[in-house]
Amino acid sequence: MEQSSSSQAFHWMSRSEYLSTLPLWRRCLAMLNWRPVFEIEQETARLRQEKENLKQETERLRKGNERLNAVLQYSDSNSQTPPSTDSE
Repeated sequence: MEQSSSSQAFHWMSRSEYLSTLPLWRRCLAMLNWRPVFEIEQETARLRQEKENLKQETERLRKGNERLNAVLQYSDSNSQTPPSTDSE
């Protein structure tokens, strides 16, 4: 299976890297562990990426099915039944 460039765009950060990206008030709440900010947002980002990958895979499979159906319709329309031979 091919990896898309969007799947490589997601970068897993350490907790300290993540905290440094937050505004001061959010950083304070996260450090006080007011709620598990880091884990929730990392999991949310992972699930969004997984959803995007599934959309891409679904689209790839849909296109493959369309091509397969076109080939099957083409082969059915071009298949000729052999003439019947009556030996009597």
